[in-house]
Amino acid sequence: MRFIFANSTRPKYLGFSTICHNVNLKLSVTSHLSQSVSKISFLVKPRTRSRGGISALMAFGACVCCAHPEQVKAESPVFENDHDSECDPSSVKSVHGKNVYTDYSVTGIPGDGRCMFRSVAHGACLRSGKPPPNESVQREMADELRARVADQFVKRRSDTEWFIEGDFDTYVSQIRKPHVWGGEPELLMASHVLQMPITVYMHDDNYGGLIAIAEYGQEYGKDDPICVLYHGYGHYEALQFGSL
Repeated sequence: MRFIFANSTRPKYLGFSTICHNVNLKLSVTSHLSQSVSKISFLVKPRTRSRGGISALMAFGACVCCAHPEQVKAESPVFENDHDSECDPSSVKSVHGKNVYTDYSVTGIPGDGRCMFRSVAHGACLRSGKPPPNESVQREMADELRARVADQFVKRRSDTEWFIEGDFDTYVSQIRKPHVWGGEPELLMASHVLQMPITVYMHDDNYGGLIAIAEYGQEYGKDDPICVLYHGYGHYEALQFGSL
């Protein structure tokens, strides 16, 4: 794994690359050193579970999937961004060469341990031209995706075992359980299962909108990826751009 810290008069970036060539990560770093250190230590903290040591992969995408402060109920309401109420439906601005998205809608996802799987399954459903699933159907889709992701780990064992923390068989057995959190390795496997690209976004106050922080499965195309929103405290939600 290689770390790159770009320091200039413009906003700084912390980037890192892995030998998983279809995973790209880039983090913006605030200009104030004290804030930067705090932010970096949180975002790139090694991925851990309740048992075992530290993963070879950094856990930027790791979903701690703890309950949302206000858990979403039933039909997964949609929250529209109000950062720029007058923005055009295709509003995208460029700040220091980075795309910043200001027109988007977020579909609330329950914090039940399935948030990553629910968000991806929801996005895959919409990408396939199907109507948004209700909470019950979304849960079934998430559990099915989880099972297929676990199978994909086994299928690709020779390619994935090196970055799985602890014993591989134990890890796969754990990830099959409905309330075990999913993160970066699971997002990568989900892109293979669905044969669809997945892009993870996060809101950045410095840019005033959403920025892409991770991309998976780009060998399946770069257009119209499944989009999910990652909250800094470890929760994923489904994301759509433009007006609904």
